[in-house]
Amino acid sequence: MPLAPERPGFSLIERWQSLRDRLLANSAFQSWAVKFPLTRGIANRRARALFDLCAGFVYSQVLAACVKLNVFEILSEGPQTTERLAGRLSLTVEAAARLLDAAAALKLVERRRGGRFGLGPLGAAILGAPGVVAMIEHHAMLYADLRDPVALLRGQQPETGIGSLWPYAAEGGETLKASDVADYSALMSTSQPQVSADILAAYRFDKHQCLMDMGGGEGTFLTAVAPTAPNLRLKLLDLPAVAERARAKFAAAGLSGRAEAFGGDFRAGPLPEGADIISLVRVIHDHDDEFAMAILRNAHKALPPGGTLLLAEPMAGTAGAETVGAYFDFYLLAMGSGRPRTVEELTAMLKRAGFSSVTLQPTRRTMLVRVLIAKV
Repeated sequence: MPLAPERPGFSLIERWQSLRDRLLANSAFQSWAVKFPLTRGIANRRARALFDLCAGFVYSQVLAACVKLNVFEILSEGPQTTERLAGRLSLTVEAAARLLDAAAALKLVERRRGGRFGLGPLGAAILGAPGVVAMIEHHAMLYADLRDPVALLRGQQPETGIGSLWPYAAEGGETLKASDVADYSALMSTSQPQVSADILAAYRFDKHQCLMDMGGGEGTFLTAVAPTAPNLRLKLLDLPAVAERARAKFAAAGLSGRAEAFGGDFRAGPLPEGADIISLVRVIHDHDDEFAMAILRNAHKALPPGGTLLLAEPMAGTAGAETVGAYFDFYLLAMGSGRPRTVEELTAMLKRAGFSSVTLQPTRRTMLVRVLIAKV
């Protein structure tokens, strides 16, 4: 028997929301709103927003095609005609024109004089962000995993491509080989520099003696920190196979004398000792609550009195970046572990783990990363 609809609340706000919803769902009201001068602009904006939601997958595929065909790299050489681009892209002139028209509408490229096309503002930005390009290429696997979102939500799609690529959540991760973690480690390393730059702009590490990066991957973050704090000792903890790759990266960067990589499970502990600051960069949102709490408690145990924990990741509920939470909700669902959390949720978890104070540090791009500093 279907459930009866819940009665609307009795507060003025809830009554207004109920009235608004009924009006917006009414086709006669929609038709009137488009005609009435004072509501026409609002109606058109909402119609465009709804269209963008419906067409979002097509937009992403236009972007993917531009990346796969190296359109932005080619246009960085200078504006070019459709005919010339068609030859370089191995497309017919008609197909190239179709792609360029779509890309221009999305501001990935832009029309120039003489029937030529040049880089658009978004295409130029992508060209300077190799991590974004790597994620766009990686999204082919995500889209396949999301082909039936309802099945994914109901747990009826137990195997996903992203889940198989991400071995960290699986039991027995300590037995993985370096080749098993290579693809995901490389992807995370490629997408890390912008995150690292924003963290370094938000927090100074040169006041500490030893930094341990938990779940530090191939050491990209520690390698970025190193020149900003020349006297800081560096430690990395990750799965043994990942730590093996990190040691090679430290050696290549000339950091072997001050950077160590430890293989282990940071959820189970115990952790290497000696750090007065521990960083968790894009780690906690990858794990469900039980494992996330285990990580935070182990970090607290490993720090001395007065020690510091830096937790950095994109966070749900960020004003002006709410869509980031929607993205990570489904990305992590496909991955099979974790969820985006709000600042308030993470603060509460840190305090349950034993940290006495938690402060939010301002960051330059809050949709990319936010930083919480917790004290023992």
